[in-house]
Amino acid sequence: MTETRRERLNRDRVLQAAVELADRDGLEAVSMRALADALDVVPMALYKHVAGKEQLLDGMVDRVIAEIDAPAPGVGWRAALRARVLSARAMLTRHPWARRALETRTTRTPAVLHHLDTTIGILRSGGFPDPLTHDLMHAFGSRMWGFTQELFEAAPAPPPDPATLAALAAHFPNVAAVAGVAAHDEGTVVGPGCDDQREFEFALDLMLDAFARLAPGAADA
Repeated sequence: MTETRRERLNRDRVLQAAVELADRDGLEAVSMRALADALDVVPMALYKHVAGKEQLLDGMVDRVIAEIDAPAPGVGWRAALRARVLSARAMLTRHPWARRALETRTTRTPAVLHHLDTTIGILRSGGFPDPLTHDLMHAFGSRMWGFTQELFEAAPAPPPDPATLAALAAHFPNVAAVAGVAAHDEGTVVGPGCDDQREFEFALDLMLDAFARLAPGAADA
């Protein structure tokens, strides 16, 4: 290991390597030791750039949040908000670990605050009064980050066998009827559950419709 290699190490390189490690092996694989191995440095070298695991995770979250597209100029609040949310969701499909990381962060970093500020700004610029904007942000919840809390979430499992499906239909016919019509694209699922792209956009559009009804004077052009 050379001094030159240690001199090239910087915070940006550390965070990029951590994101790549999480993308490849999952968030649970990210540790200071594993990251040091990936960078071919001693673990202590990392502490010059991140104070520890929590600061590392904050930095990783900030790095992927930066991938969310800025609102396009000259579009209405609805189009801007929809595009912002779907860009956040696209980021999560590229970095599936980021959902869990976002759920566990307690520090409001500048990148987190910027995303919140931009989302709020879209509504305020569209003519939504501040008290209503406050309520709408609470209604939006995690959806502004590109995911929602599913009604039931479970680890991926193989499809049930026909006998199990028949028993389900016999005892819970309504559940079986609704579940049987669902078709999901596994490539668009963020975390476990059924919340794939079509369902996410369906619910997002319902919310945007409701937002518009609550503030009929809001400009959407």
